[in-house]
Order: sequence, then C-alpha cells, then structure tokens
Amino acid sequence: MVTKEFAIEGMSCMHCVKGVEMELKELNPAEMKVEIGKAEVTYDENQFGEEDFIKAIEEAGYKVKKQ
Repeated sequence: MVTKEFAIEGMSCMHCVKGVEMELKELNPAEMKVEIGKAEVTYDENQFGEEDFIKAIEEAGYKVKKQ
C-alpha cells in the first residue's frame, strides 16, 4: 500500500469535497480523506497508479497541482 497526497486547485466548499470523494470512491481506495484543496489516498499500487487518481480528480472538475 502507498499513501499519496494530491493538492487540488479550484475547490472552495463542501460540495467540491463531495464531488471529488464520489470520483475517488469509484477506484475503491483502502483509505481516503478529502478536504478543501487536498486529497490523501491510500491504495494498492499493484492495482492503481497515481495517474488513475489524478484522472478521477480531473473528472470531478478540478486540477491537481504539480508538487
């Protein structure tokens, strides 16, 4: 398992948080914590890559900041 934190641009409210949570839940991560401006996800790196979670966040309508 690996834990990755993503900095997210454009989130401003709990509606934004719920939107990101809904997209990330489709990937069924082991653990997930979403707050305004960031998401922390623990997942099996043999099943998913960082790119999968970035794509899910972008599908929710937000941009992941490069770190």
